[in-house]
Amino acid sequence: MKNMITRDPLEGKKAPAFVALDQDGNQVALKDYGGKPVVLYFYPKDFTPGCTVEACDFRDNWAKVKATGAVVLGVSKDSVKLHKKFVEKMKLPFTLIADEDATICNKYKVISKKSLYGRVFKGISRSTFVIDRKGVVRKVFRSVKVNGHVEEVLATVRSLS
Repeated sequence: MKNMITRDPLEGKKAPAFVALDQDGNQVALKDYGGKPVVLYFYPKDFTPGCTVEACDFRDNWAKVKATGAVVLGVSKDSVKLHKKFVEKMKLPFTLIADEDATICNKYKVISKKSLYGRVFKGISRSTFVIDRKGVVRKVFRSVKVNGHVEEVLATVRSLS
């Protein structure tokens, strides 16, 4: 049997809409970014090692991100207050969205069973969605490995042009 590559069910579909608060307490809606590509990335927790590396990788490649015309939105279940501290401490030039009740996470199906030190719990599975100018999900990266991920994302965004 041939190796079957399965496409993520969200690819090719309209991105699920959402409205939430950013790190400054401002209301943010996906529709606010119509006409621009959106990199919507979900991560487990502010100030944890992998999440900090991922956020700083987007920050360190910010000139390349801006050159694509894309918007970066990071989403976790952390509070507005913690996001604010994370943005300030890491000098992040993009928006973080507080999804404390996991509404957005559930729409994008990024909550999964995880285990840490023998403890099983539900948490955010690191995932990124590249959404085109018309609001259609063009690429989904699930179970993301942090190293090299931003370059993968940028290559995908560039291919939308």
